[in-house]
Amino acid sequence: MKKLVLLLFITSFSVVSSQNQKLAFLEIDRIVLDGAEFLGYDSFGFYYTIKNNVFSKIDTKVTLEYKNISLGKITKVDLKNPLKIVLFYENFNTVIIVDNQLNETQKINFSENSIPIVATAIGLASQNQLWVYNSMNQQLGLYDYLSTTYKTISVPFTESIKNYVSDFNVFHWIDIKNDWYMSDIFGKIISKGKVPDFESITIINENQFIYCNNSILILQDVEKETKTQIEISEKTFKKFYYKDQILSIFTATGITNYKITIP
Repeated sequence: MKKLVLLLFITSFSVVSSQNQKLAFLEIDRIVLDGAEFLGYDSFGFYYTIKNNVFSKIDTKVTLEYKNISLGKITKVDLKNPLKIVLFYENFNTVIIVDNQLNETQKINFSENSIPIVATAIGLASQNQLWVYNSMNQQLGLYDYLSTTYKTISVPFTESIKNYVSDFNVFHWIDIKNDWYMSDIFGKIISKGKVPDFESITIINENQFIYCNNSILILQDVEKETKTQIEISEKTFKKFYYKDQILSIFTATGITNYKITIP
């Protein structure tokens, strides 16, 4: 009986401990930003912002800008390929692709497509394609922006999308019930379970994500069943961004970058 009690105590302690770990970090630098919305970095060290609906690419020496007043608000920006940056203007059902100098290389108006498309989620996919969630049929599709052809790849989604992110081969989304799913380019959908309530969230890979509640950052690993608090010096912030072991915290005064090692 004593052994059983001891075992239960150790197990209980282990579970509590796994949910209260703290991740070590190292502050790298701080960047002053005046009122702009921080979007992220690319692999060449440029960082990207939106201010007054102007999209900007910035480093220490140069600032490049793109603006298209006629299309209204920029809804989403995909920075995966800095040579083909995707700007989504949801209110006008339009995507603009710009090059590394922010010159417009292509304009895609989905309202002109032969297959009816009302896009509410967009991302850069592999093989000259875009991920497109078409709210007309509530299905995920792929749009080839060279041949201007579109194909539906998934069954209809049962709930609306609350948050999404994609890479070249996988589209992740969290629906309004906080259920997390992922689809490959062939339309195979896998359920990843439910995520906690969040104010903002970043999916890192098929098992890990970082989410924020009340300015507290938590790394959760669904495979290892662990939650790890990421302690930073900022008590409040507008947004966080994670890429390649760099965590960027965006506040009213600028960006603080931390080096963190995610197990």
